[in-house]
Amino acid sequence: MLKQIYLGLALHNHQPLGNFPWVFEQAYQQAYLPMVEALERYPAVRLSLHYSGCLIDWLEQNHPKFLDRLAGLVSRNQVEIMGGAYYEPILPSIPEADKLGQIEKMAVFIKRRFGMSPTGLWLAERVWEPHLPKSLANAGVQWTLVDDNAFKSLGLDEGSLFGYYLTEEQGFSVKVFPISKRLRYSIPWHDVDAVLSYLESEASDKEGKVAILGDDGEKFGIWPGTYDYCWQNGWIDNFFTALEANHDWLYTIPLGEYVNQFPPQGRIYLPCASYDEMLEWSLPADKSWEYTNLKRQLEAEGNQNITQFMYSGLWRNFLVKYPEINRMHKKMLRVHDKVYQARAISKDDCGMQELWKAQCNCPYWHGVFGGIYLADIRATNYSYLVQAENKADSIIHQPRSWLGKTFRSSKSWLEWRKLDFDDDGVEELLVDSDRFSVYLSPAEGGSIFEWDIRCHNYNVFSTLARRPEAYHKVLVEPPSEKQTREGGSIPSIHDLIRVKEKDSLGQLIYDKYLRSSLVDHFFGPGTNLEEFANQSYDELGNFVAQPYEFSVVRKSDELKILLKRVGALQIQSKSLPFEVQKEIRLVAGEDRMNVSYQLKNVSGSSIQTVFGSECNINLLGGGHNEQAYYRVPGIALDDHHLDSCGELTDVERITLGNRQLGIEMELTASPKVKLWLLPVESISNSEGGIEKIYQESCLLAALSLDLPPGSMVKFNLGWLVKSPIV
Repeated sequence: MLKQIYLGLALHNHQPLGNFPWVFEQAYQQAYLPMVEALERYPAVRLSLHYSGCLIDWLEQNHPKFLDRLAGLVSRNQVEIMGGAYYEPILPSIPEADKLGQIEKMAVFIKRRFGMSPTGLWLAERVWEPHLPKSLANAGVQWTLVDDNAFKSLGLDEGSLFGYYLTEEQGFSVKVFPISKRLRYSIPWHDVDAVLSYLESEASDKEGKVAILGDDGEKFGIWPGTYDYCWQNGWIDNFFTALEANHDWLYTIPLGEYVNQFPPQGRIYLPCASYDEMLEWSLPADKSWEYTNLKRQLEAEGNQNITQFMYSGLWRNFLVKYPEINRMHKKMLRVHDKVYQARAISKDDCGMQELWKAQCNCPYWHGVFGGIYLADIRATNYSYLVQAENKADSIIHQPRSWLGKTFRSSKSWLEWRKLDFDDDGVEELLVDSDRFSVYLSPAEGGSIFEWDIRCHNYNVFSTLARRPEAYHKVLVEPPSEKQTREGGSIPSIHDLIRVKEKDSLGQLIYDKYLRSSLVDHFFGPGTNLEEFANQSYDELGNFVAQPYEFSVVRKSDELKILLKRVGALQIQSKSLPFEVQKEIRLVAGEDRMNVSYQLKNVSGSSIQTVFGSECNINLLGGGHNEQAYYRVPGIALDDHHLDSCGELTDVERITLGNRQLGIEMELTASPKVKLWLLPVESISNSEGGIEKIYQESCLLAALSLDLPPGSMVKFNLGWLVKSPIV
């Protein structure tokens, strides 16, 4: 029998919600459209395609004829459309009902638009956990793809990965294909002849042998250098031409068709999995760098017998590595509960679609792509969470009547509760009302980590701390020579770490605490803005990220949160006890927050220090956004942008806003304060390389103190949310 082999191509196409419109358009013009045009030119090339719901919604609005052309490829049996969870969530991370609902939504769309029912599913970021077979089977999914590293970690060798396996959970089974890492790193990075030579070497007289490529469609035009390489220089045309020319032994086949024709290789139980790079990114920064380099060194030495069993990392560790991701995730779970509570009350719109959009995976991790580091993407997910919560709460808190009596006639409402919101073992304080949600962490300095402005569907405290990343090592330990894959025409994005505008990056700065708000600092009188900005100052107090006692007083629609800590200041080698009390006042129906500080010297010595209350606000002020601004009455600012840096003295009032968001926040201080303004910018990796990226704007209100023993001073801050004057 003539030697033969099947090639199963599965391409995944996705853009995150909140990405810039021009990015969608560029991806369409440089990757999605050229691929469909190429498939139209090469009818013998058959494959499986997946488009996320985020991208589908954009295509339907902006390029509906593209979907018509795609439907034409489906109708001539050239393309199979893969299913998935509609808004591309990390499937194991969302509740079961949302898994089933999102998968069904995608299946319904595919049936309506393309006239076929999907049998397979694309796993977002290929994140697999052992419980998934039951969920997938219940959703009607027959097969999916998981990276081959998970199969190899169980002892399977390369020769055992040219087919699919059956796996199950409690008797619910699903078929899983192993994605070939070798093909991922060869297509399109290696010459077409090298790819064909490899496939020919694996061709067999055994019927049904199949090599699997499952990867991102963006690598064919959007990743650095790939548009010219794939389309202008003809890699795809050459590849497709070769596939058609060798159809006597090399057969392209959609994966759904393959599972109907050929039996499984056997049964398997996979560990928690994703692609190698995702698992490496989830490790702590120093261990990620160490593990990746060790593994690549062993591979270069030909020690695949060792690296096969080197399997480290877990997507869920992003919830540990980045507390900000964990809090977004737990917010999502809380909103899920509210949406389903509302559904039990009413058949009206309860925010289900917005909840599902907020489950989009992109800000729930970070690697070579921006993820949680992209302030716009982060803000968009929170925006959908607030929208969903608003819809659910409008039903949950609607006036109730019983025996002709209405139990709540006012539209305003306010409630609070203590619970371990982020599953860290200590309680947080959550305040919700018709106008806002405010989440506090008494254990972390009595700070506020979320403030949702409900009428704007926006969390103004969606911030991110600066922390070490593995790729920062290239800035301090540059390699002696560029690392590229042997035989590669251009390096893969996973191998290539570029540095954009190295001179503009400045020094690596890491925060000592999460960038929450109402963070209480004590400085020496000589501390300056630059020292605070680069985190080189001495913190005299032990109040930042330390536990505060707290109590709550409710009076009608007004809530007062009382926070207190008796700590110490280190002054001239002495530890002097000092008391900080702060009272946060919130009122139902109002978009304002009043904070009253009482700072008391409870030591027997006089204390001279500077107290600073820090707030961090994300109003999307990066890139010198002209729509995002500071304004100070009576002062002409040298630079009004939210990513500007400066010091103002004797400030009583300052406004920061974003006209595009429609939000202004006015801060008043009594007595007048010195104000430090600075952007918090991370050194982040992206498709284009390592660059400085805006996270939030930091405002620190500083007050000089000269307190004799037993004396105290009062200090008030007030925040008012309003709309910009057009």
